[in-house]
Amino acid sequence: MNSVILRAGARLLALLLVIFSIYMLLRGHNAPGGGFIGGLIAATGFVVFAIACGTEDARRALRFDPGSIAGAGLGIALLAGIIAAIFGDNFFTGQWLFINETEDDKGIPLSTVLVFDIGVYLVVLGAVLSITFALEESV
Repeated sequence: MNSVILRAGARLLALLLVIFSIYMLLRGHNAPGGGFIGGLIAATGFVVFAIACGTEDARRALRFDPGSIAGAGLGIALLAGIIAAIFGDNFFTGQWLFINETEDDKGIPLSTVLVFDIGVYLVVLGAVLSITFALEESV
């Protein structure tokens, strides 16, 4: 498309969608959301950008091959399961680490559930963009 307004708007919209997707990812283990919906929202931002500016520009904006992103996400999600096995629990059992824990305060909780959600986020983002870019480039 050659619309200057669409190109400028798509850049802003893509940025807003990626920021919102990160919010949905981080809120997902306590409320509705998580890695899957966050990955879909982020992919939507890049798809809108690809429609407005072209697939080549969208690939440059992404900076990594979508297949590599999906593979890295799969590895990160698998790591979340392996961590539980290392501690002697069942595969994919949630493990918690509390940073700055004191007697009065539990501190900042970090869990393997969040690591798994980040992996799912990257798998969904990479898979959707791989399919979309392949379809867009075949036309």
